[in-house]
Amino acid sequence: MTEVLLPTREGTVETYRLGRAAPLPVASGPPVSRKALAAAHVTADPRGDPVGTGAVDWEATLAYRRFLWSTGLGVAEAMDTAQRGGGLPPAAVRTLMDLSLAEARAEGGWAVCGVNTDELTEERWSLESAAEAYLEQLAFVEERGGSAVMMASRAVAACARGPEDYARVYQRVLAEADRPVILHWLGPMFDPALAGYWGSTDAYEAMELLVAVIVENARAVEGVKVSMLDEDLEVEFRRRLPAGVRCYTGDDFNFPTLIAGDESGYSDALLGIFDAIAPAAGAALAALDRGEADEFHRILAPTVPLSRHIFSPPTFHYKTGLVFLAYLNGHQDHFRMVGGLEGARSIIHLAELARLADAAGVLSDPDLAARRLRPVLACAGVG
Repeated sequence: MTEVLLPTREGTVETYRLGRAAPLPVASGPPVSRKALAAAHVTADPRGDPVGTGAVDWEATLAYRRFLWSTGLGVAEAMDTAQRGGGLPPAAVRTLMDLSLAEARAEGGWAVCGVNTDELTEERWSLESAAEAYLEQLAFVEERGGSAVMMASRAVAACARGPEDYARVYQRVLAEADRPVILHWLGPMFDPALAGYWGSTDAYEAMELLVAVIVENARAVEGVKVSMLDEDLEVEFRRRLPAGVRCYTGDDFNFPTLIAGDESGYSDALLGIFDAIAPAAGAALAALDRGEADEFHRILAPTVPLSRHIFSPPTFHYKTGLVFLAYLNGHQDHFRMVGGLEGARSIIHLAELARLADAAGVLSDPDLAARRLRPVLACAGVG
């Protein structure tokens, strides 16, 4: 085992030994019993200006997509995990989608792309302009052979005066989609600007409104990603969906039980945490394919405390944890982020993340992780 000094919440420093978990089994291909996508992060270019201009290291970013595909997962591209609306410029969003879809074709990987209204400046926000912005990005994705995730829009949230406004915008966009679209119900814990989405701040009332939109447009809806961090709500929601419309869990707190399902069904997966635990997710889903539910839960159970820590409030800073793990695992040679968000979490948070990642078995090389940890700790006066 490799020793490293880690700070504690009590203000002390402890010697921690990395390398406690057994190696994970390797998935041989994509799962068949569930659809599974990892919402993928981007790697900043530290030699450019990641804070000011949102500079991206495109090769490292694409290499991480290849890694995710190698674990059997699909990639959900240009979602909020990629700092969409959180520092990634609109021009970079288009480059990301273009490159990722081309890479998916070359590698035989599965990728879907988020479409949103983020190319609109606030002074241009209206329901009409939001619909046009959605349609422009949808056309961009579909022209490249991709399928879309219709992300929740800050512009629509700001302009809608009731459920009928949401229904009108979504109906117009879905009517012009060439391929069935995945909708996205993103809670305010991920983006406070989306409070009251679908026309109500009551989650169960919002669910009714969303179900009505889906029923009205079911032929154009492949599924719905639910990111509300409420297991009971998601189970109720997926029971209400029309036949053929999938529920993709985005619940990074309760994903194993939601994916495993119950007597009335299960959730597929479109998860930010899968970006961080891809080998574990791939192995667990392979076990589920074999009918080994106990093994599925055994693999994923230790990843839940890690996920709950990464997505702890303020939840929208979860991207920092994902990039930190990618750095510890050698997928990038620095811990810098678009928008400077490497500073969004404390050294105490990052130290606990390292402990939980080690316990979950998602540190691929504990010696490398220790070497990567030490300079970050030293910057915080620990070492």
